[in-house]
Amino acid sequence: MDSLFQIFKVDVEEANRIASEANEPHRHDFEELMIGNKGVLEHFIDFDSVETRAPFVSFVTKGKVHRVQPKPLNGECDIWVIRFKSEFIPETTFQLYSYYHNQADLQLDCGTCFNRLILLCQMIFDENQKAVPNYAIIQQTLNLIFTIVEGERQRINPYDEDLQKTQHISFKNFLSILEENYKRSVGVEYYAEKLFMSSRNLNLICQNILSQSVSEIIETRKLIEAKNLLVSTNKSISEIAYELGYNENSYFSNVFKKKAGQSPTEFREEMKNLLIS
Repeated sequence: MDSLFQIFKVDVEEANRIASEANEPHRHDFEELMIGNKGVLEHFIDFDSVETRAPFVSFVTKGKVHRVQPKPLNGECDIWVIRFKSEFIPETTFQLYSYYHNQADLQLDCGTCFNRLILLCQMIFDENQKAVPNYAIIQQTLNLIFTIVEGERQRINPYDEDLQKTQHISFKNFLSILEENYKRSVGVEYYAEKLFMSSRNLNLICQNILSQSVSEIIETRKLIEAKNLLVSTNKSISEIAYELGYNENSYFSNVFKKKAGQSPTEFREEMKNLLIS
């Protein structure tokens, strides 16, 4: 995906088009939220295939191997699809990785709450259609959608056994501590000590859930924020590097290029061109 944010609808025609094309399990470099008002979603994820009828919400984190097949039900299909890069809402994205691990699809009840989600999607779509969209409005509205969905998920599954697993709780706690400290020059041992566990155990938990080491997750969080600052501020590369706890600008630039495939300056210019066009 070339842009920071996309929103569109899948109707019967689009569902049939997707069904007619090769659709193998794949990964993507963006986050994807699907809110189904009508129809069915056949979803292969976490090496299992499930079918969820509307109304539903499905969230696929970046890098997850999956395959989705939207299908009409009773001749109707109406599914909002929202795609966004991690840096679009960096303060929320990492928490989403924890909330939706091994529980990508959630079937909701019809009623006021779900109707609000549909209304918010329409608001985002209308804003995004403007010649110069206000991305602050889109970001805040998207965050509100996730807040509503999380409230519904907790209401529907208040005693969800997966959420009680020690590893899952520890991982959520790690992400919370990371969110407060990722700009500091602290390593794995700092987070392990905060969680009263060994560095080895924390690494095992992170590998199990995100298939990344603690160090990789810390660097990924820093990268997301670096991209956010490059897009949303006029701060220099040196200022951003210092803010994120890098002592040397050159080291920060090398890490950024290794992970993003381009230098911070190249990324900033590309994003400026995308937002202007």
